[in-house]
Amino acid sequence: MEDKYYIELKEKALKVEIYDKAKDYAKDKNKVNAYFEMGELLSKAGREYGKNIINNYSEKLMIEVGKKYNYRTLYRMRKFYELFSSGKLTTMWSKLSWSHYREILSLKDVDEIKYYLDECESKNLTQRQLHELIKQKTYNRLSIAAKNKLINRECLKVNDLIPNPIIIKTNSLKEELTEYTLKQLILDNLDAFLNQLGIGFTYVGNEYKIKLGDKYNYIDLLLYNIKFKCYVVIELKITELSSNHTGQIQKYMNYIDKNVKNLDDNKTVGIICKRNNQYVIDYCSDNRVIAREYELV
Repeated sequence: MEDKYYIELKEKALKVEIYDKAKDYAKDKNKVNAYFEMGELLSKAGREYGKNIINNYSEKLMIEVGKKYNYRTLYRMRKFYELFSSGKLTTMWSKLSWSHYREILSLKDVDEIKYYLDECESKNLTQRQLHELIKQKTYNRLSIAAKNKLINRECLKVNDLIPNPIIIKTNSLKEELTEYTLKQLILDNLDAFLNQLGIGFTYVGNEYKIKLGDKYNYIDLLLYNIKFKCYVVIELKITELSSNHTGQIQKYMNYIDKNVKNLDDNKTVGIICKRNNQYVIDYCSDNRVIAREYELV
């Protein structure tokens, strides 16, 4: 005689299949709800009959409902329920699609999972974009200070969510590049670069022309962050950082503050993108200057 958990599990699986065939709208929301409920049944059955009950259930469901109800799928359902019913995650589990949740179920750190879910909601990421963030280990590239701020719900600054290193996409050989070539790689994949930097970054211009004294200078990249209401000066370097580099970007930032930014904008932030020479940054008088490495992929 079939146990009560399997009977209800099979009924829910059949309803999912019927719903998918009958309706084109709200399919995935129905699937997420159903899989959460099925995960609850699997969790309860596991406590009563042992964790290996998933093997028995999957073998039956694959025959009686469909091959997609294999061990891996049922395991994910149970983990999905146990993760989002534990109280450790405040994000409503029905907000995203099942394909989104499937991406994060391989992760173990609850804080890391929460970060990626928040990124999905704030940026309206597709499953493919989420997959790319996880593949690039974006959370792991945040500073410890930034992670602690996220955990404690503290106020973030624009530099907190800029990962290190910054991933720059290229199809060319991953050899040492000129600053011009590095900039072109960024411009060729501008959306990906802006997404790398975090939330709210928009493009203003490259080789942005400014006049200091009687000489013209050119800012490699000028961005604006909508969320933090500030301009962002980016300088690309292929040599080790020096005090000359930090002095240069400070001049550019001061120029933007004086001549470009609006009264209600916050002060300009600068990012030097190269190999990090922490000694130079530690002794830079302006904490708005951020050093980040880059990595070509």
